[in-house]
Amino acid sequence: MAQQLAQQNGLWAAAGISLRLEQRGERLGLRGPLPCRGGSGRFPVQRISLGLPATEAGFMQARIEVKAILRQLQQQQFDWADWVRKTPQSQAKAAAATDASTPSPGKSSDGQINLLLAEFEQAFFADSRRRRNPAGCRTTWTGAYQPYLRRLQAVADEFALPWGLQLLEQVLESYDPASRSLQQCGTALAALARHRCLELPSDWGERSAGYGLHAAQFRQLPSDSQILQWIDQIPNPGWRLAYGLMATYGLRNHEVFFTDLSALAPGGDRVIRVLPTSKTGEHQVWPFQPAWVERFALPSLGEQPQLLPSVCKDLRRTTLQQVGRRVAEQFRRYGLACTPYDLRHAWAVRTIHIGLPDTVAARMMGHSVAIHTRTYHHWITRRDQQQAVDAALARAGQRLVA
Repeated sequence: MAQQLAQQNGLWAAAGISLRLEQRGERLGLRGPLPCRGGSGRFPVQRISLGLPATEAGFMQARIEVKAILRQLQQQQFDWADWVRKTPQSQAKAAAATDASTPSPGKSSDGQINLLLAEFEQAFFADSRRRRNPAGCRTTWTGAYQPYLRRLQAVADEFALPWGLQLLEQVLESYDPASRSLQQCGTALAALARHRCLELPSDWGERSAGYGLHAAQFRQLPSDSQILQWIDQIPNPGWRLAYGLMATYGLRNHEVFFTDLSALAPGGDRVIRVLPTSKTGEHQVWPFQPAWVERFALPSLGEQPQLLPSVCKDLRRTTLQQVGRRVAEQFRRYGLACTPYDLRHAWAVRTIHIGLPDTVAARMMGHSVAIHTRTYHHWITRRDQQQAVDAALARAGQRLVA
């Protein structure tokens, strides 16, 4: 048990989580910074007795309850009354608040799927490549892996399917064709299959790669004139600045609040730097359109980044995904006819039209060239074909003149 606790605590530490499981006698408990019981607003290091035995089953349940506590802390809903005494009522409340990403044991045969997914989660956070960016790693897990692993657990329970290719195929086929969820599910299940040394069919990538702007409803992206008009619907000056940043620099929702904006100050080169704490790590971004820096009054952020909306950025208490969700909620609140990602996609298409190399644009957007090409396939293909047509017409014109 000591080895399991050390391994789990190490994974949480790598993910930026300050809570730790500990064994006291034959019982498991929790130790870490928790809200002061006197309501002072401080978070002193305190203990919670989970009332669970120091066994394999107790350890699995303890992990679930720690996630429940983390969710309560992130949503500022932590209540000591739920945890001071481990009564059946408080356990039920904790179970209802727990992150549903951890499958419940016992439904699948011998809990096989549950244990398999718990093992995969540990391996995911132990990956040395991901430990360099704990916040981004945690966001990737909660956004790009958890929903599809929950679906896998549900399908396994409903159809009594054991681990294997049939289960993975049934989960994949449960998503709509040409959807983003299908593509992300394929990626998550492929990672799980690699972890378990399960060989996937040769066409797995093709079957799960249906996502792209050309396939996903062929988005009607906003025009530049629409983007300039819609900002007038935002009464809050802080959110107007956030909107302007996303439109001008193609930022992800959460990146607005995790970016070095000092280059926007007078005399700066206006090349902003997305910080390493973001989802995909540090990268630099140039403005397209450059004139929008002044149009959206962004230079004010170079010296006063606090002009942006007040959002919790302490990744010990929130996640990048929650910060991004806050932005999306504001867009809906103001009745904007676009989503934050529409602004990002419009920025990307703008770079394609002006001829910026795909490798450069992909780097600025913080994703791979493969993702860039797949997502913006339609516009890239049109650009390349137009360039070929222009070159052919130019050669034909030269021959006619000669």
